[in-house]
Amino acid sequence: MIGSAGGHAQTPPAAIASAARLDPVPFQTHPWQAVPPRLTSEAYFTNLEDGAKIETPFRLTFGLSGGWGLAPIAKPISGKSGHHHLLVNRELPLDFKQALPFNEQYIHFGKGQMESVLTLAPGTYKLRLLLADEKHLPHFVFSKPLSITVTNKRADVDPKSLVQKGIRLLNVSSDARIKAPFRVQFHASGVNVAHLSQKEKDSGHFRLTLTPQNGRPVEMPFPNGQTETWLAPPPGAYALKLDLIDNGNPGKTLVDPYTVPIRVE
Repeated sequence: MIGSAGGHAQTPPAAIASAARLDPVPFQTHPWQAVPPRLTSEAYFTNLEDGAKIETPFRLTFGLSGGWGLAPIAKPISGKSGHHHLLVNRELPLDFKQALPFNEQYIHFGKGQMESVLTLAPGTYKLRLLLADEKHLPHFVFSKPLSITVTNKRADVDPKSLVQKGIRLLNVSSDARIKAPFRVQFHASGVNVAHLSQKEKDSGHFRLTLTPQNGRPVEMPFPNGQTETWLAPPPGAYALKLDLIDNGNPGKTLVDPYTVPIRVE
């Protein structure tokens, strides 16, 4: 699915400088949402680290910070939005005013996807995420490069079998004891994420509900396609429920909710 080779361009100094800039406080809907410790914007891998050795097919998952949201290219929208691109053995472009090409080294996720199944052949690769707008013009929102090694490509594994439609909280486990502030990362598999205002068919936006043990539920919607938040609720026991709200019909959800009990200390 994804090829391997190609020359390398140097990372543009302007891109590095812009990536380190401070961003405005991300979209907040409730006082229990906290300001992130680092007010920077970044696309990142949520299940792969530098130096990893993997077998393919491998389901690779994406995250996005700084209040940025996912927006499919079908219906352009302004603001802090874009779609992911996976760069394979490529550095960041020298010119951020040029559209990204379409080939096996620049993989586009223009429907609002949060994952991809790698089918790379055995070998070493450099991977990087880069966010771009509906015209495929890059934003200064990208990941650090990861060097990985594919040790084996399994012919007995169907790549489609690795994708099961649903949502989950990536970094919050059941009955976890957590100190505030803490980050909550959302993930959607087999379904796309988009701005509510796009009303894109078969896409949704996240909603997180915190229910205190002895209190009323607090709903936090993320209509701009955001895929994470930081929280600082009062100490106590909570149930965290994640929903994916149908952008075409906000009264419905696209998949079953995902719920975990936690304790904030």
